[in-house]
Formats: sequence, C-alpha cells, structure tokens
Amino acid sequence: MTVSTQPNLIRFLQDELAISTASLQVALKHSEQDPGPLPMILWQYGLITLEQLEQIYDWMEAP
Repeated sequence: MTVSTQPNLIRFLQDELAISTASLQVALKHSEQDPGPLPMILWQYGLITLEQLEQIYDWMEAP
C-alpha cells in the first residue's frame, strides 16, 4: 500500500489526528514487509493510540 492508494485515509490521519508524515512513512515501510491494514500497523508500532485507532475505524465505516 502506498500513500497514493488511500489519499483520503492519509489526509484524515494527517489533518484530523495530526499523524506525522514520518510516522506514516514508517508504517508504510513496515506494510511492505508485513502487509496489513495501515491503521493496525500504525497501532502495532506505537505510532497511534488505541483511541486514535478506534477513531480511524469509525471514520472508515462512516458513509
């Protein structure tokens, strides 16, 4: 998964949750080696809190 594949998710992470570009790059690099949902990778590597993870999934489920 690259940044260009989910621009709305990336924008949400940066604008609403203030996730740094550096954190996103770390997560994307790890996702190349261990594929999985970007939000889970961010959480597994301690780049977001459990509360932020819940906010991301709530946003993803919204119509």
